[in-house]
Amino acid sequence: MAIGLIGKKLGMTKVYTDKGEAIAVTVVDVSGNAVIQTKLTSGKDGYSAIQLGYEDRKESRMTKPLLGHFKKHGVAPKRIVKEFRVSSDDQLPTAETKIDASLFSNGQWVDVIGTTKGKGFQGVVKRWNFAGQPATHGHMMHRRPGSIGCRLTPGLVWKNQKMPGQDGVDRRTTQNLKIVQSRPEDGLLLISGSIPGNKGSIVVVRPAKKKLAPAK
Repeated sequence: MAIGLIGKKLGMTKVYTDKGEAIAVTVVDVSGNAVIQTKLTSGKDGYSAIQLGYEDRKESRMTKPLLGHFKKHGVAPKRIVKEFRVSSDDQLPTAETKIDASLFSNGQWVDVIGTTKGKGFQGVVKRWNFAGQPATHGHMMHRRPGSIGCRLTPGLVWKNQKMPGQDGVDRRTTQNLKIVQSRPEDGLLLISGSIPGNKGSIVVVRPAKKKLAPAK
């Protein structure tokens, strides 16, 4: 995994290109990312990674082990902690590297990880796109799933059967989205299209795994 940023989804808007084309974008606030710890392959950790924290939190709301971890590294307590692993120590940022929106450039491809909106307990039609059963001729099971098993061989209900249940609140990654605008001065990233989650939800923005970063 390459080094990314933790952010907060602020909502969607649109921006216009020089040709007058409108592009739908999601605004992500990435200001306030702080380096908590750097782990080295050559050190006691045995692997290379950087640990980032996002959004300050009161000390009274922290557990003692976490509070001791933050104090040990001289960082204010953070609500969200995320570790980004790299393949070698050489890929870790230096002391001069700014951990802000400038990590991403305009036109760069990124992946965004978030938690989808929760929709509560849903039936199979809404949750799994079942077609439903007949709606006429005295039929009394319009949106029910129907039979899920059989008394003959194999005589059981298979695992992972699609059934009613909690819909949403799943970790999802939307791949290959483009950075339309990177605004380090405002602490914002404008990312093309939609990303998982509702307004105010926490997301992780990382360089895309399936598309190359732009040449510097």
